[in-house]
Amino acid sequence: MIRVTRLNGVEYYINPHQIESIESKPDTTLLMLSGKIVVVRENPEAVIDRIVDYRKRIGGFKNEE
Repeated sequence: MIRVTRLNGVEYYINPHQIESIESKPDTTLLMLSGKIVVVRENPEAVIDRIVDYRKRIGGFKNEE
């Protein structure tokens, strides 16, 4: 799970494997596989960095290191 912050300041965690796409319009918008749209304060690069960190932590990049 990765931590993200809603526009109202509430932090919560989402499953990064459920993110279908990330857009900046201008707020960062995550489109989930379920069709749900999540708007967060973090910029797209920060979300991607958190996904990469998470995948490293769980061993998702073993063959790439």
